[in-house]
Amino acid sequence: MPEAADLPLLSLTTALGAGLLIGLLYERRKDGDPAIAAGLRTHTLAALAGAIALWIGLPAFIAILLLAGTFAALSYLRTSQTDTGITAEIALLCSVLLGGLAMREPGAAGMLAVLIAILIQAKARLHHFSREVISNREIADGLVLLAFALIVLPLLPDEPIGPYGALNLATVWKLVVLVMAVGALGHVALRLIGSRWGLLLSGFFSGYVSSTAATAGFGQRAKSEPALLHAATGATMLANLASLSLFVPILLAVAPALLPVVALPLLAAGAVLVAGALLGVRRNGRSEAPPPSAETRMFRIGQAIGLAALIAGVLVVSHVAAHWLGPNAALATAFLTALAELQAATATVATLFRDGTIDTRQAQWAVVGLVAASSIAKSVVAFVSGGRAFGLRITAGLLAATAAAAAVALLDVFPS
Repeated sequence: MPEAADLPLLSLTTALGAGLLIGLLYERRKDGDPAIAAGLRTHTLAALAGAIALWIGLPAFIAILLLAGTFAALSYLRTSQTDTGITAEIALLCSVLLGGLAMREPGAAGMLAVLIAILIQAKARLHHFSREVISNREIADGLVLLAFALIVLPLLPDEPIGPYGALNLATVWKLVVLVMAVGALGHVALRLIGSRWGLLLSGFFSGYVSSTAATAGFGQRAKSEPALLHAATGATMLANLASLSLFVPILLAVAPALLPVVALPLLAAGAVLVAGALLGVRRNGRSEAPPPSAETRMFRIGQAIGLAALIAGVLVVSHVAAHWLGPNAALATAFLTALAELQAATATVATLFRDGTIDTRQAQWAVVGLVAASSIAKSVVAFVSGGRAFGLRITAGLLAATAAAAAVALLDVFPS
């Protein structure tokens, strides 16, 4: 038996706080809901009982947990005719479990107590969200995303395979999950926030899916509705900013050591794009862009799989070229790829750096070259889709971003 000096005051006070927190929420609901039997005192005592029981020993804790479960079952049977929910009874068991957990991990117990309290308090909002806001289509897309991330990804080998070890299936699939996740994030943000920010918000999130497609789409809108020229220009700048931000997760997934090397050039380019967006929307910041509906797909699986296939193909070609013709051939392949798909080219440069095919300085300038190649391609798209006025604005913004990245790279400021 522990001595008085060994009394776990932190654990006991954490158990007391957890019981008080959960009990307070149910105490406030008892007058409006007579089906709730356990209130402030019951939850507090249940949490302290769990703590004391586990302090005595595991058999005592199991006995208290079974006793609390029995009381919860009796409470449910008493109110089952009018209330089919069992949240209050489960919450009582959680109070006992939190009390026991507090004796061993008080920090985790406190964190979980707050999380449980949030879930209890957000009952009405969660019910509204699950029943009226989110659609079956969105649930299905979310399940697909979770399956790709939690089922498929762990099954893939996380080791080099293929010619010269060019492919890592786990790394490629991480990029697939990333594309799907950012598409889902953009969809949810637009659905929840609405179209108040119009083309700006939709532009930023569409850039995560395809900044080239976003450039073409906003160009068409600017051409068909000249009044939206400034807003479409700002949205396109934000779409390219979103595309540029994908350098960060791609480099973290493939070659984390390369990120600090290219951070300053990327930040310089991003700052120019933000400035271009602000200038573009200054005269037309309230343009309306309808948000996606509940039945709109959050992402395109085929597009994500196609990106994976493109990345895999580019990696194989660049590795073979690097071994047969040297690193310059592999970099040339990456630059050509950047004309159509910046993310795949980024993964190629990151792989070349990780494998030691190119050094730090070459990798830094390679990233600047990718930004330049992508800017040239999107400038052409802007002229074709949006006409001269739109094309000139987009070209000026993208070339200024490229120049800013190149200027920072010229300073040769990166970790040695």
